Amino acid sequence: MTGQRVVELFGIPTVASDIDWKKIVKEQYCPYLERACLKVRKSQPDLAIGTCSVNYGVRDPKDILVCPHRMLSSGRIFIDCLHLLRLHEPGNELHRIAQVEIPGGSVDYFLVSAQSGKVVDFVGIELQTLDTTGTVWPQRQRFLQSVGVGDIDENYSNKPFGMNWKMTAKTILMQLHHKIETFEGLGKHLVLIVQDVLFQYITRQFSFGHIGTAKLGHSQHFHSYTFVKDQNNERKRCNFRLGTALICKECL
Repeated sequence: MTGQRVVELFGIPTVASDIDWKKIVKEQYCPYLERACLKVRKSQPDLAIGTCSVNYGVRDPKDILVCPHRMLSSGRIFIDCLHLLRLHEPGNELHRIAQVEIPGGSVDYFLVSAQSGKVVDFVGIELQTLDTTGTVWPQRQRFLQSVGVGDIDENYSNKPFGMNWKMTAKTILMQLHHKIETFEGLGKHLVLIVQDVLFQYITRQFSFGHIGTAKLGHSQHFHSYTFVKDQNNERKRCNFRLGTALICKECL
């Protein structure tokens, strides 16, 4: 049977106990952005969906990230890019800047090293989680009904959701193709941050023979993270562990 359930809602595991879900849903707060959740319904833009991750699969259901902001947890992904700031020195300021326009598109984040208010070095960071086909809304509503909050929307009650593996992979690889030229020209790095299940799909479906172990001299880097949960504490938020660090050998 296919796994179809919400794993985290507004940053909180749905298996957590003693949670005031009515308050959580009303506040619509994202702990990773430290502001209101941006994942809203198209038909009701004032209503946040709030789904961070879902459980999905037929034979081997897995917890899959469906919101890129979920990857901001604890700042781990930025710490793992510090070594790419080759001009950074102790005492420099570190800044995280979101949504920077460059030739070829917008980059999700820049990790910047600055000294006396001037940029010394920077790393571009792209986040990519899986897009869904269909809607996660019915599963969200089923969970909330199970904890005594809200009702199931009958218009969506029997609609399942799926994972848009192919389009997600094609979209992010094409975006990297357009953006990497700017970083190569500047002698800087662009890092793609993905969950391991998506990275495994990408490497199976596309030619990755030119990809090797990460080295500082290459422009394009890939950081693949495993979604790790504390089995002894249901309320602890899931963390990430860097499992694969690869580079594109042709991006010199």
